[in-house]
Amino acid sequence: MDACALRWAVCILLVSSFSFSHEARPLYQPSANLSTLWTINNPSITNNVRFTDGSRVISILLSGRIIGPPFGCGFFCNGSCDSYFFSIFAIQNPEGSVSIPEIEIGIPQVAWSANPNNPVGENATLHLTQEGDLILHNVDGSVAWSTNTAGKSVIRMTILETGNLVLSGKNNSIVWQSFEHPTDTLLPGQKLMAGQRLTARVSASNWSQGLFYLSVSADGLYAFAESNPPQAYRRYGVTSTKNNRELYVIFEGGFLLLMRNNTDSSEFETRILLPQSTQYIRLESDGHLRAYQWGTQWAVADLLTGDLGECNYPTVCGNYGICLNGQCSCPGEKFGNINYFLPVNSRQPNLGCYETTMLSHQFTQSHRLLHLQDISYFSYIDSKSSVLRGTDVETCKQACLKNRPCKAAFFRYGGNISDGDCFLPSELFSLMSNRREITQYNSSAFIKVQIPPSSASPNPATREDRTRPSSKKKTSRTATRVGYVLGALFGAFLIIAVFFVLVKKRKATEDEEDDCFEQVPGIPARFTYEELRAATKNFCTKLGQGGFGSVFMGTLGDDGTQVAVKRLDNIGQVDKRSEDMQLHLDEAVKMIKLGIWCLQSDFTRRPSMSMVIKVLEGIVDMEPILDYSFLTSYPAIPETQADSGISAPPVATILSGPR
Repeated sequence: MDACALRWAVCILLVSSFSFSHEARPLYQPSANLSTLWTINNPSITNNVRFTDGSRVISILLSGRIIGPPFGCGFFCNGSCDSYFFSIFAIQNPEGSVSIPEIEIGIPQVAWSANPNNPVGENATLHLTQEGDLILHNVDGSVAWSTNTAGKSVIRMTILETGNLVLSGKNNSIVWQSFEHPTDTLLPGQKLMAGQRLTARVSASNWSQGLFYLSVSADGLYAFAESNPPQAYRRYGVTSTKNNRELYVIFEGGFLLLMRNNTDSSEFETRILLPQSTQYIRLESDGHLRAYQWGTQWAVADLLTGDLGECNYPTVCGNYGICLNGQCSCPGEKFGNINYFLPVNSRQPNLGCYETTMLSHQFTQSHRLLHLQDISYFSYIDSKSSVLRGTDVETCKQACLKNRPCKAAFFRYGGNISDGDCFLPSELFSLMSNRREITQYNSSAFIKVQIPPSSASPNPATREDRTRPSSKKKTSRTATRVGYVLGALFGAFLIIAVFFVLVKKRKATEDEEDDCFEQVPGIPARFTYEELRAATKNFCTKLGQGGFGSVFMGTLGDDGTQVAVKRLDNIGQVDKRSEDMQLHLDEAVKMIKLGIWCLQSDFTRRPSMSMVIKVLEGIVDMEPILDYSFLTSYPAIPETQADSGISAPPVATILSGPR
């Protein structure tokens, strides 16, 4: 059987899994006519390709192709297959096979997706309407995606050998094509024009738009990490400015070419050599641009790492992580006994670091700059991202301290320290060690951190850079005294409360938050002790005995609903030498320490709620050095800040909210 006949045989096997609104053209052809409807059916049927990672593709059209795997279009589901994407994909057909294999080794080679941010469920439909619009409907009839081509003289839909999905009119004129709507992949012959983006996915399992993207500007091709503003980590610049024609990128002739409009391929500005037999290029979720080659199986080549090295990628070591020879660590500088940064997961240092003391915009007088020598940043490749040029290091540092969004100051210079470039990123990704013998410049990082009030001193002699404290005035001294008095009063109140609970051993009355809990949807009904005693007729019918108490039968409401009520017995008499306490001692100690972390008098050292959840889930480690004093008073706010409307810090009983 020749190659063409083999392809048609493959397509014949796909017909039975779709339903149509009328008698459509056979699916073994690469085209479909108007008024054709496809419905996503159960993925367990045989006319689809199942991959070893659990994903599936269900083809509705398949192109004929002599060299390399054919391209098809249809439905793709990822992992659990509870959501689907209308996609274009390459189907590997083993040599000599007369059918698509039921299971294919490797990962699905999906080149384009219409609805990456809006997946649909099973029984959703794809409709090529009589008016020429291609519409993906959810099962409830809502529109998930559309080409918006109704009334534009479309007569058919075709998947070409190149992997381009085309809606064409008379004389094969192109009305709409997928090549003009790139997602994360470029195919041979496809262009990336100015104003378009190649956007990576969030991850292999999450197909929504992620952090990284490629785009063409007036001076070259850039790879960016999304932030405000975006931060470039790779640039391919133009070699001339001989005309003002618009730049674009095209995958052609074994190269990724940066060209200008109305020129042929021999007049390229910049080119990237691609491996032989490259079938497509994809921007991955880690920021790598990879070429996928077809031989007897798929092979992958990294296009940027040879120039960049592993450490130049923005997320190689996570936020605040420092990359050195592919190894990750956290900034190790300290003030006193405080670690400002700790690993998110000590067993996975590439996940990055977190701030042990969160930056506060209310207490900018306690902001300092942590000096890291011989540390650089990936965005140096984009000279336009430097905020100050021809400046000195002190000016650079002060610019960061005075700029609230600034997370760090990076200063780079050659032979003259008074003539350098200053970079002030508003979001900090991975840092990297600077090798001066290679880069031929000096570089230092100054990371903005928050000095805890309890650790700050009026005139500290440290290596951290400090702002000058304003002179104390009479009103400031008064505020200080008031702070001490309020702190003492709060301490006395706390001692009385603890004494009342521990000595009297009485149950606390209901918190004021009970009314709030009553309003939360899904919260179980709450009953008073008197209501439960009445429901159980003074706990007269005992059903059994359980941990910490007995279970009684009761009746609730007018409808006589029967319930089981557990009454706690001897709850105050917990034996720390009991089997339960011995088995769960570590967990109990951890919970106590977590509570102390949340109640530290230095509110800037309290964790956010998201951090508490990560600790409970075992994702991050707890801060090892805790402040066990809950009676420490806060320093008064300087008059200049009090006048600006900055509120006083919260008292120690108020847990820090999400940040």
